Amino acid sequence: MMAQAPHRETKSTCPYCGVGCGVIIESSGAQITAVRGDPEHPANFGRLCSKGSTLHLTASATVTSQMRLLQPLRRLQRGQAAQPIPWDDALDLAAQRFGTIVTEHGPDAVGFYLSGQLLTEDYYVFNKIAKGLIGTNNVDTNSRLCMSSAVAGYKATLGADAPPSCYQDLELAHTLFIAGSNTAFAHPVLYRRIEDAKSANPALRIVVVDPRRTETAEAADLFLQILPGSDVALFNAMLHVMLWDGLVDAAFIAAHTSGFDALKSRVRDYAPKDVAKLCGIQEADLVRAAHWFAGCDAPPGATSSNPGVPARRPTLSLYCQGLNQSSSGTAKNAALINLHLATGQIGRRGAGPFSLTGQPNAMGGREVGGLANLLSAHRDLANPQHRTEVARLWGVADVPAAPGKSALEMFQAAADGEIKALWIACTNPAQSMPDQATLRRALQRAEFVVVQEAFANTATCAYADLLLPATTWGEKDGTVTNSERRISRVRGAVAPAGQARHDWSIGVQFARRVEARLRPGAPTLFPYANAEAVWNEHRESTRGRDLDITGL
Repeated sequence: MMAQAPHRETKSTCPYCGVGCGVIIESSGAQITAVRGDPEHPANFGRLCSKGSTLHLTASATVTSQMRLLQPLRRLQRGQAAQPIPWDDALDLAAQRFGTIVTEHGPDAVGFYLSGQLLTEDYYVFNKIAKGLIGTNNVDTNSRLCMSSAVAGYKATLGADAPPSCYQDLELAHTLFIAGSNTAFAHPVLYRRIEDAKSANPALRIVVVDPRRTETAEAADLFLQILPGSDVALFNAMLHVMLWDGLVDAAFIAAHTSGFDALKSRVRDYAPKDVAKLCGIQEADLVRAAHWFAGCDAPPGATSSNPGVPARRPTLSLYCQGLNQSSSGTAKNAALINLHLATGQIGRRGAGPFSLTGQPNAMGGREVGGLANLLSAHRDLANPQHRTEVARLWGVADVPAAPGKSALEMFQAAADGEIKALWIACTNPAQSMPDQATLRRALQRAEFVVVQEAFANTATCAYADLLLPATTWGEKDGTVTNSERRISRVRGAVAPAGQARHDWSIGVQFARRVEARLRPGAPTLFPYANAEAVWNEHRESTRGRDLDITGL
C-alpha cells in the first residue's frame, strides 16, 4: 500500500484583485487541494470571495495537463505549430534576437509589455533589463489601461502616487463617497467591511456615483445616477456648492495647498442647477452630496466643544475603473481629489481619496517604476536627480531621459515597424487591449515576439515566435502590494509544473545572456540567486523615499 502524501498548509496571497486577501493553501504532494482565507491577514481576516475560495480549482491536474504551458516552444515560421526547444537554446535565441536588433536599430527598437499580476520582484527585474541594461524606457504594463489615470491624478494634486488611505479608514469614516466603482462586485471582501462598518455605525452615509444601478448602488443612502462622462462636472459643481455655502476649510487650504484661487475661478460657472441637468440628477441630491462630503453637519465655522476633535466628520472616497478607464480619467481623479483638499478631508483618520486597484500587484508595479515614465520608488523619469540615483544603484552610466512608449503607443510603434521585438509577460493583449486590429497587426509585423506565460491557450500565444513557460500563483515566491499599499508575501505551495520557471528568474537568465553581447566582460547587473535578493535591491532603491517597506 502506497504511503499517502503529507498534508501541507502554506500562507500566501490571493492573485485575483487589488484587495490582497491572505490565503492558506492546502496541498498534498504536488497537488493543491484547497484554499481558505487566512484569519490573521489584516486585509481580509479570513474572508474570501467566490473566486478566491475556488482558487484551487485553477490548479487541478486536469487544468494543468490541458491548459498549462509546460515547456519552452519555438515557431520556426508564423502560423505553424510550435515545437519544443530546450531552455538554454530558447534563452540563447531570445538574447541573440534582442541583442542583434538593439545593436542594429538601437535600444528603442524593442519593447516589454508586463502585467499587474506579476510579483514585485518580477516587475523589478524586467524594469532593470529595459531601462538599465538595454537602455530603453519602452517598458509598460497592462496596469496602464486601468491605473495610469489614478497615478497621474495623485501626482497632479498630491505630488506623488501614494494613496493616503487604508482599509481601516472604512470603519472610521462618517461618509463613504463611492464613484465609478461597483465595489460589491469587483472588490467583494472589501465590500463586506463596508457592510460591517454600516452595521456598527448606522449613521454612516454611503453616496454612490455611477451611471449604472449596480449592486453597490442598491445599498446607497444617496445614489447619483449621472449620465456617462459627466463626472468632472459633478465634482466641480459640488465644489461650487461648498464655496457658496461656506463648507471649504480655509485654514487647511492656506496651510497645505496652492493654486486654489485658480480652481475657485474654474468652478465658478458650474452652478448646481445647470450641472444637475447636465448630469441627469436632481439639484437637491447634488447639494446634499456636497454637504455630506464636506462633513459639516454643524453650522459653518462651528468648532467642537472637545479640543482636538474637528467639527467636520471624516469622508472617505473610493473609486475605480469608472473614473480611470476614460479619455478624461486624469481630470476625473484630480477633480475628486480637489474636493478632499478643499475641505481638509485628507491626512486624518477616516478620510482621504482612496483609489482601488484592480489587479493584485498593480500597486507593486508602480512602486518599482513599472511604467514607461516612472522609475523605482515612485521616482520621476523627468527628474535628473532621480535618474542619477537609480543609475548609481544599478551600476550603469545613466538611465535614458526620454519617456518610453506607453502600452498603446508601443503596439502602434510595432505595427508601424518602429519596434521590432516585443516581450510580453503574464498578460494577454490579443484579448484585452483596445484597437485589436492595430494590436494584431503589431504582433504580426514584429520581427520577434516572446510570450512568457503560464497557459498555452491564450490568444496572444498564437502570435509568439518563442513561448516561455512561467510559474503560476500556487508555485511563485515573492511579494505583492495591495490597494492600501500593504505588502504581502506570496509563497509557493507546490513545485513548478513541468519545466516552468519563475518570471524573475527567466528575466535574469535572459539578461545575463544579453549582457554578454552588449557589455562583454563587465560585472553582471543581475547577481540574484533568489527572489529575496531581488527584493533586497528593491528595498535599497526606496532609501530616502517615503515608502514603508520593511522585512517580511
